[in-house]
Amino acid sequence: MEAVQTYGRKKNATAVAYVKRGKGMIRINGHPLELLEPEALRFKVYEAILIVGEDKFAGLDIRVRVKGGGHTSQVYAIRQAIAKGIVAFYQKFVDEASKKEIKDILISYDRSLLVADPRRCEPKKFGGPGARARFQKSYR
Repeated sequence: MEAVQTYGRKKNATAVAYVKRGKGMIRINGHPLELLEPEALRFKVYEAILIVGEDKFAGLDIRVRVKGGGHTSQVYAIRQAIAKGIVAFYQKFVDEASKKEIKDILISYDRSLLVADPRRCEPKKFGGPGARARFQKSYR
């Protein structure tokens, strides 16, 4: 069984992609990619597929499970999981040269497709309404 499992993360969203040989099916939480909401962000996931070329995905089935975070974070986690999944699959079951080619294309387009964004929400402190803002000062 030729399969790899990779993950993508953005803020609190985590997506796990399961990539195996198949006939080009991509499903997210059991639903086809075409039904991904919000519609405006659907192309963010398609980016990972289109810049590498759909021919590379034709013989692969990808199943993605995603949880946590909001809509945008989940979409970014999904595209990262898919991009990392295809690189891992090509490294393990195809050849190193084609894996390097795919990796270079992805990194030159958008580094966040393969490298996680380390930024996190800063915790709130006392003496103010948020992490940095302070309550307004009043003298009487």
